[in-house]
Amino acid sequence: SVSSDVLIPVSAISNRAYSTLESVVGFIKDLGHSNHEVAQMLCLDDRTIWTIYDRVKKKRGIKSE
Repeated sequence: SVSSDVLIPVSAISNRAYSTLESVVGFIKDLGHSNHEVAQMLCLDDRTIWTIYDRVKKKRGIKSE
C-alpha cells in the first residue's frame, strides 16, 4: 500500500512553465517514487504518469531513453 501523505508546497506548482499536473508529478517523482506509486496516489494510469513525466523531463531539458 502506498502512502498518499505527500505534502506538496505551493512553490512546487507556482512555475507557469508546467501544468499543475506536470508540477505535481514532477515533484512526487523527484521524491523518488515510481510511476506506479504516483499513479496510485493520483488515481491515474501508470502510462499517464509516464507521459506526463516524459513531458516534464523534456521541459527540464533531460533526454529520455
